[in-house]
Amino acid sequence: MGLKIKYQYTYFVHPYMVDKSRYDKYILKLLKDKRCTFKVFQKERDMNIYTHFLPHFRNYVFPTFEMRDKTLKEFNSMKPELKSKIVANHTCACFRYDLADKVKGKVDRESDGIFFNIESIEIICFNTGICFFTMKTNMEGTNDFYDLLDFNYKFRDITSELNSLRNFEKIRIQTDSFKDITDISELIGQITGIYKRKITGIDKEFTNSRFYTYSYVCLESEYWNEKNSIYEYSSDFYRYANVFPSNYSSDFNKESIEQNLAILDKFKYYKMAFTKISSNLICSGTDTYNYTNLPYKYENEYFYTYIIALYQKMFLRKLNSDFKEYEKISNMRNEFINFTKQLWEKEVTLSDLRE
Repeated sequence: MGLKIKYQYTYFVHPYMVDKSRYDKYILKLLKDKRCTFKVFQKERDMNIYTHFLPHFRNYVFPTFEMRDKTLKEFNSMKPELKSKIVANHTCACFRYDLADKVKGKVDRESDGIFFNIESIEIICFNTGICFFTMKTNMEGTNDFYDLLDFNYKFRDITSELNSLRNFEKIRIQTDSFKDITDISELIGQITGIYKRKITGIDKEFTNSRFYTYSYVCLESEYWNEKNSIYEYSSDFYRYANVFPSNYSSDFNKESIEQNLAILDKFKYYKMAFTKISSNLICSGTDTYNYTNLPYKYENEYFYTYIIALYQKMFLRKLNSDFKEYEKISNMRNEFINFTKQLWEKEVTLSDLRE
């Protein structure tokens, strides 16, 4: 009998580059887009995020925490052109992309399909020009763990060049908002602006890469409890951790896979697994915390921590790419010094995973 799911969701994260010389214009474009809403974090409403991050990182990633009362009221009354000048000077800016309807879709398989929803879309921009398109999804009408494996595996490639070969793995959208999955890919292109400029260098590498996968799944308690360990389902665990499909060979070399996998198993009934392109959490409904508090922490405090880590990685990759262009070397020293002072040498949080 296969594993059954109590609750799950998956975020798909797509990094992209905006030219620094056009960053303010890009912010203005988002502010003028009626489907985009500039995200203002508030201490009372977002207290968990506010207390989770140390002041330096909180100010870096969430500068809107300081936009309160009169300042916020004045900002909201401004025209987009003036707002863009203020937001472009923030180290980080977040936007919600408002979908007209909840987007429903289906991943076809040989004899049936996996139905899913696109719950929300968020755009996170750093003033270095490194940005992230994020999309939250969840499956509908199934609690089969193998369906989750197949969905995550197939959906993560809709932004990559592999789709021209795979025909989008027969992923179909079932809503008036989008005709099919190619519309989602085109939406990403419109938001990121990749159709309006020449894509070269590190930007091309970002654009043609598969999604980063950030997934949460809580298993029904009967599979993981005092009597049963998750490692009794070790093959399924490793498939999930590495974003492998359900039919991935069960006799794969676990030692080889573990070399590229970091597992955080500090707590009894949940584990986090990290690879170069994924962060996946699996837990058991045996502990009520795992399906009450944990899913909210994982898509808020933990998620933004993951975005910070991805940003650091992307910044260093961009710097390495710029190093190949002699005319950029003079600016790289200052950029790297600022990066190390602002982010690299700083603690992100002192909070424990379960606070």
